[in-house]
Amino acid sequence: MKRDVKNMRAVLAERLYDLRSANEFSQAFLAELAGVDRKTINRIENGHFSPALDTIVRLSVALGIAPSDLLKK
Repeated sequence: MKRDVKNMRAVLAERLYDLRSANEFSQAFLAELAGVDRKTINRIENGHFSPALDTIVRLSVALGIAPSDLLKK
């Protein structure tokens, strides 16, 4: 179970970084669009934080994607 959580955290970290970079968004800009703190973006991208569902939804809206797209490999 812990391995599954770590794996999904790593998938989310990589996807968020890739999508943010593809949109040429800084962490600060994405944070502002999503209504979260820049440190939250940094912690997610570094795999140090598992965001709540509402944060995943906010990020996906800011990126113009479905929430499930943040969790796909």
